[in-house]
Amino acid sequence: MSTVSRAFTVPEMVKDETRHYVLATAERLGYRPNRAARGLITGKTGNLGVIVPDLSNPFFPNVLKGVQARAREADYAVFLADCDENPAEEMALVQAMAKQVDGVILCSSRMSATQLERVVGTTSLVFINRQVRGHAAVTMDAAGGMRQAVDHLAALGHRKVAYLSGPRTSWSNRERRRGLRRAAREGIEIVELGPFAPRFDGGPHAADLALAEGVTAIIAYNDLMALGVMSRLADRGVSVPRQMSVVGFDDIAMAGMATPPLTSVSLQNERAGRAAVDLLLSLLSVTGAEAGDLRRELECQLIVRASTAVPPDPTGR
Repeated sequence: MSTVSRAFTVPEMVKDETRHYVLATAERLGYRPNRAARGLITGKTGNLGVIVPDLSNPFFPNVLKGVQARAREADYAVFLADCDENPAEEMALVQAMAKQVDGVILCSSRMSATQLERVVGTTSLVFINRQVRGHAAVTMDAAGGMRQAVDHLAALGHRKVAYLSGPRTSWSNRERRRGLRRAAREGIEIVELGPFAPRFDGGPHAADLALAEGVTAIIAYNDLMALGVMSRLADRGVSVPRQMSVVGFDDIAMAGMATPPLTSVSLQNERAGRAAVDLLLSLLSVTGAEAGDLRRELECQLIVRASTAVPPDPTGR
């Protein structure tokens, strides 16, 4: 019995031939170690938690796909929760999950600094799309993606561009605005509007405000908002891209299915999910790991489609 136990828990202490025999026998009998029993000995649950702000947002399923795939490889189960864009609910979910998991991955966390202080220390934390001093994080170069979007519109000849801002507490939104300011070159006027809800129904109101500003191009916080913008523009008889160019963020599957297909900044969602699990496993296995060694930044890429074009001729010719 002790040899079998060591073959599963400390395989390096068992001869290769013996370990292979034990594992082959377990496979033939359909045996799987009991997580609860193992947890009593190791103090580990074998579970990881993931909290997203809005599961209905198509951005997050690909992140979760990466989390699930990497967790499965490491023999961990995944618990999922949706905080519905509510920072207080997110904080409560972390505190509740801490009793059932070995660590939590927070996707695009909406918590304030004060709220974060209340959950730090309850369990191991890894952030996706947010940087928190002293904590592991996987970020996407949203500022670089924004620079690509503005450069693309500038090359087409646009001189007045609206940015439709996302949630006020969103770290990603702050990064996109930072990239926007850096990318704005001489001769291009940037009009910032919002914040707006990062959903399809946040787009129509944003589109009306952008039209009132007399811009020739719109960059939305995410693709869902951009799709809502294009729907409203169609209702008002504004042709995309002939009369208005539209750019989104995230490159969700629906971006390529829209009419016209949406130009969007592509983020490496699934890779971010896998990287977050890798960081969390590092935290769980390395004592005193420094946060500086636990950061990953992924590049973004502008995907040009048919929703952007040269601006309309002001002379009407």
